[in-house]
Formats: sequence, C-alpha cells, structure tokens
Amino acid sequence: MKIAIVEDDINMRKSLEIAMSDYQEFEIKTFKNAKDALKALDESFDLIITDINMPGMDGIEFVKTLNGKYEVIIMTGNATLQRAIESIHLGVKDFLLKPFDVDTLVTAIKRENEIQKAKKKISVKPQTEKSVNGFLGTSKALESALNIANKAARTDASILLLGQSGVGKELFATYIHDNSPRAKKPFIAINMAAIPESLIESELFGFEKGAFTDANETKAGQFELANGGTLFLDEIGEMPYGVQAKLLRALQEKEVRRLGSSKTTKIDIRVVSATNANLLTKIKDGEFREDLYYRLNTIPLNIPSLSERKDEILQIADKILQQNCIKYDFKEKHFTKEAKEQLLQYTWPGNIRELISVVERATILSDSDDISPEALFLESRGLKESKSIETMERELISEVLSSQDGDVDKASKVLGMSKINLNKKIKTYNI
Repeated sequence: MKIAIVEDDINMRKSLEIAMSDYQEFEIKTFKNAKDALKALDESFDLIITDINMPGMDGIEFVKTLNGKYEVIIMTGNATLQRAIESIHLGVKDFLLKPFDVDTLVTAIKRENEIQKAKKKISVKPQTEKSVNGFLGTSKALESALNIANKAARTDASILLLGQSGVGKELFATYIHDNSPRAKKPFIAINMAAIPESLIESELFGFEKGAFTDANETKAGQFELANGGTLFLDEIGEMPYGVQAKLLRALQEKEVRRLGSSKTTKIDIRVVSATNANLLTKIKDGEFREDLYYRLNTIPLNIPSLSERKDEILQIADKILQQNCIKYDFKEKHFTKEAKEQLLQYTWPGNIRELISVVERATILSDSDDISPEALFLESRGLKESKSIETMERELISEVLSSQDGDVDKASKVLGMSKINLNKKIKTYNI
C-alpha cells in the first residue's frame, strides 16, 4: 500500500518516517507541504495522510484540490478539530486527534485498506432507504425544526438554513422543495465551498461561447437550470464578496446575464441558502454583504446538531447499518450493547455525516455479526473511555485484594465492606 504523508513539522514528519519504516507492507512517501505532494501524486498512491495547519496551502485546501481522487486521513489537534470536522463535508472519512501513537495510525491505515478492498467488490449500489419525509430518524428537536420548514415551504420566501456542518442542511432544503408548490420543478444544489473562486460566477450565471479562454460552447448557469423551481446555495458564507453583489441583483431584479452576453434572462426561482458560519461576524469583518444577508434571511431556520437529537443516533445508525449490509452483501449485523453506549456517549462534532461514515467503516471492518466498540474506532477521535459503576467497583476490589495479598479479612476492612458482602462481590465479578 503506497501512502503519502504530508506534514510541515520536520520532527513529526521524520518521526513518522522512522516509525512507519518498521512496516514492510507500507510504502511511505513524505512531503513537507501540500504543493510538493500535488506535484508527486499519481495513480500509484492508495492513501493520503495530511496535517491541517500548514504554510501555503493548508490541509482543507489540499483536500479540495484532490477533489475526491484519493482517500484521505486527517491529522489534527484540538485547535483545528473543527476544521477537521469540516473536511468530512469534502469526503474525508477518518481523522486522528493528536497526539496519537503509531499503533493508532497503523490501525487506521489497515482499516482504510480493508475498506478500499470491500468497495472494489461493489458493482451496483442499492437505493437508499429513507422514511417518508427523507429523514432516517426522528426526535422532538427534529420535529420542531420540520414544523418551521413545513410553514416556510408553502411560501416563496427565502430561507436561510443555519447549523453545524453535517446536520443535514441539504436534506432540509430538499424537504422544503418537495413540500412546496414548486415540487415538480427542478431542485438545483450548488456548494460554494466546493467550487474554485474563479468559476463560481460562470457556474451561477452561465456563459456564452468565447466569453473567456476554454469557453468553447454556450452554457446555462445554475439560475437558469433552476428556473421554476428551487436553487439551493450551500455554504453561502464562502461566496466571494465580488460575486455577492451580482447575486443580490439577480434576486432583486429576477433576471441574470450570462458572462459574455449583453442580454438578460428572466428567472422565477425560490432560493434556499445554508451556512455553518456566523454571517453577522462576516458582515462586521467586511466579508459578507449586509443587504444580501437580509435578502436571504427572510426565514431563518436553525437545524439542531446531532448532540441535541440524541434520540436519532441509534435510529440512524441501525438504518445505515442495514443499508451497508445490503450494499456489501453481508449477513445481517447488529451493534453490541457496549457499541450502542459508545454511539450515544460520543459527541459527534461532525454530526450525521460523521455518524454515517463511522457506521459504514464499522460494518465493513467488523469480523463478526456483532459490531463492537473496537470496530467503531471512536477513541482515535477523542472519545474518553466511560466505565460503568460495576467495572469501577470490580477494579477497586481487585486492586485492594492485590494490595492485601488476597487476604479477604484485611481487604474488607480497607473497603469498609462486610466479609460476607465482599465474598459475594468476588463471586459476582469472578475475581
């Protein structure tokens, strides 16, 4: 397995080189920055492992440039954890929280290798099973948000979806469209963060043949393609400031002009936009137009994070598990009690998108029909081990017995427990 490691810190980079040299099954190539890596990467590489904070092109920009061509593992510290979560939106399936030991990294690499092998065996993907409204679970927090969405859907008012990355903003946008009078017309989604800044304007408004270099034919923009229906502008906070004025004009005048054209085209669309950024802060910093903000924000809709929708966690996990068992032609699998406890305990900073990714990996890598906490691999993402009262009691009794050379009389006095009760505990816990 050929792996590229991109790390600007020379000590970290050399340490990884030395540690990974013990594993003959891995061919490791290291790079001090993303630009050097991009020059050397070719089809022979199977996996990219990259840091986030790097001079020049950072890890997130690097992942965007890779454009899904390679599987990526992100290395991150607490200070950049939120940015690592954002990378999930770009298709990154795994990240390791620093500091981590080499065994943790090797385990992650081997997991990725197994996943790649399993995915190569797939020929046809099944239709994703969803509930009637498109959501995989339900909770009071979700129902409250959907109640607002239902009221807004009946109108043509602009809606601004707010919430963390991975909460399902595009699913909400689709839901609003499907329950609106425009349901039978096009739904067009465009992600501002996924398009190079130089191409956003032509993508939105289209262009005429010869409008710029490589404009070999006329192309309609997303506004025209969405005519009569809904245009979903995801990550609206990432829209370049210069393009924002043109977007505002298009919304006000209800017309667009392709690049290289002198003619305008009338449009009839409903705009739903979304962001995980604080637009008011961006306005204050001069990065987002205040007039555009109010044009887009007729109806704000806050989508709660998965940590606020805990009732949905196991519902979503079970459905994704079922779907992946069908997808990879596995026998039916189930989560163990301990695995379910970990799923509920973890904070899910990457929300539903992260949960789906974790469950898919666990489905593939679990050797039995029971998915254990080890298959979830959540410790590498910062999950602190949670011990039950029984486990802690068992460990305490074992420790005290050991310190008293197995003398039950002495141990019972240290523990403040009767000898009869202590003997019962020893039998119960099989100490």
